[in-house]
Amino acid sequence: MASLLLVDDDKTLLKILFELFSQEHGCNTAATVEEAFELLGSQEYDIVVTDISMPGMSGEALLGFIKANRPATPVIFISGSKDRGLAQRLRVKGAADFLSKPFDLAEIRGRVARTLEGRGRS
Repeated sequence: MASLLLVDDDKTLLKILFELFSQEHGCNTAATVEEAFELLGSQEYDIVVTDISMPGMSGEALLGFIKANRPATPVIFISGSKDRGLAQRLRVKGAADFLSKPFDLAEIRGRVARTLEGRGRS
């Protein structure tokens, strides 16, 4: 069983993602980047799934924190942004994957599974 941190200010989406993944994995949720920092300070995660645009600090700031403090932890971004270069910029900074909203639940489940398999976890 892998441990996932799910980060999004959309509480409905956060609940859907928690329900999707918590049957197979240990999951924690955070509605802000600041909450995610606290959770990351007290526990290691096998993967982080986060929105890019949130009030206060962005998912990009979260990626910087993770790469500085837990560099082996993969980060998958989800975003409603139409910026075509965003996914590429995030990958250059160390993101493992990027999904555009709206996305299919089977798609995000598959992306998380592939990322975990790449780490030797499932």
